[in-house]
Order: sequence, then structure tokens, then C-alpha cells
Amino acid sequence: MPVNTKFEKKMGPATREAFGRTLAELGRENPNIVVGDADLTKSTMTTYFGKEFPGRLFECGIAEANMVAIGAGLAMAGKIPFVASFSAFVMTKGFEQLRCLVAYPNVNLKVVGTHSGISIGEDGPSQMSMEDLALACALPNFTVLSPADETATKWAVRWAAAHVGPVFIRTGRPKAPVVYDSSATFEAGKAVEVAAGTDVTLVATGLLVAEALLAAGQLAEEGISARVLDIHTIKPIDEAALAKAAAETGALVVAEEHLVDSGLGVRVAQALARTVPAPVEFIGLDRFAESGSPDELLDKYGLRAPQIVEAARRAVARKK
Repeated sequence: MPVNTKFEKKMGPATREAFGRTLAELGRENPNIVVGDADLTKSTMTTYFGKEFPGRLFECGIAEANMVAIGAGLAMAGKIPFVASFSAFVMTKGFEQLRCLVAYPNVNLKVVGTHSGISIGEDGPSQMSMEDLALACALPNFTVLSPADETATKWAVRWAAAHVGPVFIRTGRPKAPVVYDSSATFEAGKAVEVAAGTDVTLVATGLLVAEALLAAGQLAEEGISARVLDIHTIKPIDEAALAKAAAETGALVVAEEHLVDSGLGVRVAQALARTVPAPVEFIGLDRFAESGSPDELLDKYGLRAPQIVEAARRAVARKK
């Protein structure tokens, strides 16, 4: 489904908003859908579900570990529970429970982290989650999803509800650029080629998919043809699409709003080491960020199209 490389950035709803509204839709369709939250319903947007189904939303207070344990119990009782909190809280405070009560027994719990990455903005570094994808991927049996926009998030939430097994979905606080129209289709574990290209592949997830599309347009003006892959499923990753990209374009750039030492880039490098090795450049974070607006932070820490363009030039120059 290639997108025109003359991509224009238009803002849509935040992915956390798409999560909340889709969750309420699922609640109307399936009485077994239940929700746990950790005193953040208005932020995680589970408030939409709670207003319609107050008896099916369990307010766990500021106790993420307990929330995960309660969610695991509800799953074992035959319900389809979603538990939600800021990614920084649910994945760190709840990790022991995610490991022992969800991943190990392969329980049917859906975990949604909101306010992920540094684009949470002014709330500051203590609430920024730059390691959530790494933690989620470290849990056996988990599927890990990182949607780019509203349409992709709606799919991810509905897919998670239908899938039997633990799932982590990464969502964000700010409005997200529109990448897909409402007719787009997705398949878990299959990357989406959102722009065709032959000289380099830009591999991105979440908010960075739109930046990669902007970068592809800038590279086209320089005569560099850039393919763009949206990796909406971090685990299991689409090794076939990555191997094809490496074989056909010869170089890659990975862009993510996450620590480069443990995120998507590492998984891409592992996949290529097993299939078709190629030069790879990495755009991401290597430190804690400051407090500031989302746009200021994304600019300051180099998570924008210009940095992707520079990395693409380096990757192309390294091709044999």
C-alpha cells in the first residue's frame, strides 16, 4: 500500500484517544471485555468505557502491580481484560506481575501503555517511557504492538481483543499524524510498506512513521529513493520484509522514539543478522530527556525527518 512520497503531515487524534474510543466500542459488542486502570482513566481514555460500563471498569488506584495481578485473575476467570496506565508505570511497576502472572502462564491479558516515549512532554523524565518496548519484548508469549496513528490503533485494539494471549500496545499522549485512511488493513507480524523505494529503507514505528515519510520526500529531491516500512508489530517482527528490504535496497535506517540500545533497532539488527546483513543506521534516544513540549523534545533529541535524512545518507554511503 505505497503512499505518495510527497507526504503532508496532517494531525489526527492521539493514539490513546483511539484506544479509549475503540475500547468502548468493544465493550458494547462483547460483555466479557473488562478494564482495569490505575487512577488515570481520564488520561488513558478508559473513561469512555467506564462511563458506559461502570460495573466492568475496576479502578485499582495508584497500584499498577495490583492492577496487573487483578487483570491476570480476570483473564483466568474467562474475561477479556484490558489494563491501562502510563507505559512508564505499568511496565516498570508491574513487571514482576507481568512476568510471573501473565507471561509465564500465558494469560489472556491485554496491557496498554499510554503517554509513551518523550512526547509525553511537560510531565518530565520520571513519567517518560523510553524502555517499554524492550521490557515488553523481553516477556515470552507477548505480542508487542506500536501503532502509528488512529486507524492503526483501532486495528491493534480490536486485534488484541480477538487474539488469545498476552498483548502490549504502545500509545502516546499527543495528537498523531495521519498515516492511513480508514480503509487500511493490517496483519499482526507483517510490516506495512507505506512508501516504495530502491536505494535505502527507512524502518519506523509509532510517531516516527510520519517523520520517515517526510524524510522519504526530502530524499527523493536528492535523487535517493527511500522505501518506508511501518513496523506496527515489534514482536513478532517481520523478518521477511526486513530481509527483502535489505536485499533490494542494500541499506536501512531505523527510527524510533525509544532507547536505541534496546528497542526496535536491536530487533531489526537481530533479524538482519539471521537473514540478509546490511548497513544500518539508528535514530533514537540514548539518554533521559528534559521536560518540555512534545515538539520541542522531538526536535531537541533528533527524532525528526532531517535526522532520518542524514542517517539515510550515511547508510547509503556505507553500501558496498
